[in-house]
Amino acid sequence: MSAQLPACQLLERYYGQAAQLWPIAPPEDPWLIDRSKAMVSDNVALRGQWEGRDKAAVSPFDVPFIQQAGQVVLFWPKAHQLGIWWLEWLCRMLPENTPIDVVGEHQGGIKRVPKILSGLGMRCDKLDNARRCSLFATRTVAIENPDSAWQRFEALSLTLMSHPGVFGHGKVDEGTQLLLHAVETALEPLPPKALKVLDMGCGDGILSAWLAARGHEVTAVDVSAFAVEACRRTLAANHLSGQVLESDVYSALEGQRFDLIVSNPPFHQEREISYGSSARLIEEAPNHLTGKGQLVLVANAFLPYPGLLERTFGSFETLADNRRFRVYRAKPEDSSKTSVQASKKRR
Repeated sequence: MSAQLPACQLLERYYGQAAQLWPIAPPEDPWLIDRSKAMVSDNVALRGQWEGRDKAAVSPFDVPFIQQAGQVVLFWPKAHQLGIWWLEWLCRMLPENTPIDVVGEHQGGIKRVPKILSGLGMRCDKLDNARRCSLFATRTVAIENPDSAWQRFEALSLTLMSHPGVFGHGKVDEGTQLLLHAVETALEPLPPKALKVLDMGCGDGILSAWLAARGHEVTAVDVSAFAVEACRRTLAANHLSGQVLESDVYSALEGQRFDLIVSNPPFHQEREISYGSSARLIEEAPNHLTGKGQLVLVANAFLPYPGLLERTFGSFETLADNRRFRVYRAKPEDSSKTSVQASKKRR
């Protein structure tokens, strides 16, 4: 099997088929799984793929930590501050002077790596470049400073904790603000009781904290361990409670149903546009909503979610539209009404 992605193709060219790698923050490429015994990733869905092939796969927050298994290769992320965090993390986790290779696409910022390594006091040797990618070699150094990547900021009368690589790092994006206003409007006609709420793709936890502060029972999930840790820290910083889980969409929520599912779903995976997770969010929502529950999500106006909502629920409504973002609401009862109407027509 040959590598599929450009960065992995460069590794295959440099190391050959005999490569024994230990990938850090890897992409999804079957060749890489074949060439590795273990990996480290914040992405629980990707870790599940590796575990399905009987490979060790852990989060950077797992303790105790697995031992190094092969040549360490860090795949440089789009967010260079996250790349710096990974480098410092490796320096903390591995013995000093451990060889590390760093690989990435030119469009993804790998050309910054020599300067970044120099700033951290780490050596840098260029090993190869091809497929518009570069491969650098370095070694771990002693780092005594604590993890300073976490950013604390205030917004909407809440204290938020954020980490590089988490959506909306260090700020509240326009779509989330529109969603919060729409959710507040949507909840006003309901009886003043605590709702069982799911925050799907929780990010830094602003939706979870906002809803928990209003007395609702919150469950928050995200595919990223960074987001899960950020949400937990945000809830703790505001003295709020809630369940926060790593989950590939609904994978950790079997059998659970909610009165409200809220989401600002992502549609990018690194630089690629991907609707897969958002489609599952919508299509599987009826199985996780109570009879009178509702799904409320915000999305860029150009995204094709109306068609998905129509097919899944039969109908939906637009709660807010500022031309750039739209907030949609759909209910299982709308789907059941559509089914009844269709049955009557067939008769």
